[in-house]
Amino acid sequence: MSGVTRRRGRAAGRARFEERLFAVVRPVVIVLLAAITLVPFAYMLMLSVKPVDALLRNPGSLWIAAEDLTFATYGSVLRPASEGGQGFLGMLLNSSVVALATVLLTLAAAVPGAYAVGRLRFFGGRHVSALFLAVYLFPATLLAVPLFVMFAKMGLSGSLAGLAVVYVAQTVPVSVHMLRNYFVTVPAGVEEAAAIDGASRLQTVVRIVLPLSLPTLTATGLYVFVIAWNEFLFALLFLTAEPGRWTVSLGLQQLANGLEVSKTVLMAGSVVLTVPVVLLFLAAERLLTEGLTSGADKG
Repeated sequence: MSGVTRRRGRAAGRARFEERLFAVVRPVVIVLLAAITLVPFAYMLMLSVKPVDALLRNPGSLWIAAEDLTFATYGSVLRPASEGGQGFLGMLLNSSVVALATVLLTLAAAVPGAYAVGRLRFFGGRHVSALFLAVYLFPATLLAVPLFVMFAKMGLSGSLAGLAVVYVAQTVPVSVHMLRNYFVTVPAGVEEAAAIDGASRLQTVVRIVLPLSLPTLTATGLYVFVIAWNEFLFALLFLTAEPGRWTVSLGLQQLANGLEVSKTVLMAGSVVLTVPVVLLFLAAERLLTEGLTSGADKG
């Protein structure tokens, strides 16, 4: 018994040490990660409202005097190119259309696929989820040229619809995997009760499973939205010849490559690209948190 008591004492001492250590380390790590995330954004934001002449006079200064504060750079970024601006307002609309279409089409395809993989029993069902993720073994550059040639023959190159379809092909596999992990945690008794009440499989999914899955659907939708919003390679490949259909990521890259574009305008464009996603995450924070943790405490 003395040996068991000593082992328990050592385990209790180790637990107390770990608790005290994490009590100190946790806030330090949180502050460090917050600084890594927020400091570059704050620097970008301050440069975007700083006049070019003030920046040239003192490049290392981050302080902005009240009389120097200007939002003219945002006007230059958002104005149409026909009025001497960079046309980011139209690019924001293009990116929003592509990203929202990608989210809707991805969820429309992924929900029935994930439900089938997670709830239905069929030959090879256990391996289908892994096969969905196997598509990510192929780099995007390997798929870019064949997709471009195929969509060009279909007349979809240079269109936002074709770009959205390409994004759907990229996002459906991981969306199926994410949603499947939640659907398997939904108690089978809930669906059995609905079947006893006369509900069909489709009615059960629409009226019961999907409302219960709202946090996970939100998390998956946000993930897909960010991918479509920030994607650059396929946007460059499909839309280069159509400046009126450029997305924000493509426009920002053109700003970065422009020798005549000031760094303040480039920073304003970066803020315009970043802020919508940040606001979207803040608006859906509660559902996003529930979606990322759903299934962890269910048997």
